[in-house]
Order: sequence, then structure tokens, then C-alpha cells
Amino acid sequence: MPSVKQIIDIVDQIAPFALAESWDNSGLQVGDPDWQVSKILVALDVTDKALTEAEKIGCDMLITHHPLTMSPEKQIDFSRMPGSAILISARSRIAIVSAHTNLDKAPEGLNDYLAQKLGIFCTDVFLADAMRNESLNEIQGLGRIGQLGGTMTLEQLACRIKEKLGISGVRIIGNPENIVSTAALCSGSGGSLTNHFLDSGMDVYVTGDLKYHEARDIESHGKSAVDVGHFSSESIAVELLDTRLRQMFDAVKYKIVINTYDQEKDPFLTI
Repeated sequence: MPSVKQIIDIVDQIAPFALAESWDNSGLQVGDPDWQVSKILVALDVTDKALTEAEKIGCDMLITHHPLTMSPEKQIDFSRMPGSAILISARSRIAIVSAHTNLDKAPEGLNDYLAQKLGIFCTDVFLADAMRNESLNEIQGLGRIGQLGGTMTLEQLACRIKEKLGISGVRIIGNPENIVSTAALCSGSGGSLTNHFLDSGMDVYVTGDLKYHEARDIESHGKSAVDVGHFSSESIAVELLDTRLRQMFDAVKYKIVINTYDQEKDPFLTI
């Protein structure tokens, strides 16, 4: 059986950890690099429920998109997260590995996958990465820009996005009758890139977690945006990682069972 380190090396080929933002915490979260791995659970978040499921079905590793922690902990309390996750990991020898902004930015990573889902034909990166390899002609960096495959209204685009992501609603910014044909896209929380969108020349911005004043800025510039929510823009990371890991394991002949955790729900409920 391959070791935790060998699985991490596979993840690194899918989404190089060198691409991760400096503030990020991608890679091994908890565990021993020498532990052996025969069964993996893939999830969006490191939660007690996901780890309990991994423990129940006998997994040796939990691979997630979002890291266990984003900043150093001053104390580890086993009665609450992240301490409770660390306790389960140590007790049941379940390594926790996360691929966060490196998966967002990687060629054929989460942003490319989201664009593909939404019918956006990528032409370039939204915010170029300093490490972009021009010689390989790879689209690498935060977000994507591209064509919608035709002209439509903002409302029509919003309806298409709801259908493609299987969600009941989105928030839109701008007149529903605004005509759009080009888009900037950023999975997860893209509010910090609002000014970059306004300078990009794109008609509409598709992302999550837009704040009030960012929405006002978009509105005042006569632009449009679709806020699909953080969860809805990134929950597809589970199926992406599942697919890519299976491909890579087949290539190197690793006999590993992969399960996906399908019980995660958006923490925000609209009533």
C-alpha cells in the first residue's frame, strides 16, 4: 500500500502545492507521512461528521478542499474543532490532507471545472500567478475569464447557473435585462477581486461571498454579477478530486478505494 506521503505526491501532481497562496494551509493537516493508505474519503470540509464517516467505513485518509485550520491554534481542545478532528485523526490513524488554493489555481483545477460546468469557455486566467509557466501555455492563477458561448441577459445566465449547479437560487447584481457575453469567474470567496473584475472589461462576475459595498461598486459601474454562494461554487471540488485521483491511481496502479462524502450542505439556509 502507498504511504500518506506518496498520496500527497499524487495530489501535488494534480494541484501543485507550490501554487498555494502564502496565507493558505494546503497539504498535510494531521497525520504521519509514513502511515499506509488503502481507503480514502473525499469531502469539501474537515468536519467531525466527515471524519466520523471516514472512521466508520475504515478510511485511512480524508482529502478535502478546505483546510482544517487557516491560522495557528493557541490551544488544542479535544471537545471542539479543530481539536476534535485531531483527536479522531490520531485515534483512528486517519491522515487529513487538503488541496485549497492550489486546486483553485491549477490547470484543470477547480476554476476550470466550474467554468466547464457553467458553459464558460476559458480564454485566460483572471488574476495571473507570478509562477505562471508561459512556455507551457498553461492557464494558471486565481479565477478565469472567458466567453459565455453567446449573448444573453443577466437573468438568463442566472437561470443557467442555477440549472447547471442544481441550486434553487442565486443573488444577482445589476439589471436582470443587462446583456452579457463575457465573464470573469472565481470559485469560493471572490469579493476581494471586485476591482480587478471592474478593470477586466468582462460583462459579468460569477463568484461567491460578495459583500454589500462590493455589490454597490459593481452596480455603480453598470456591470453585472452572479453570487452563487461559497458552498455552491466549491462543493463540486469533491467530484473533481474523486475523478482526478482515480485517474492518477490507475496510472500508477495504486489499488485504493475512494469514497465521496455526500452529506455536506450549505451552512446558510434561506427561510
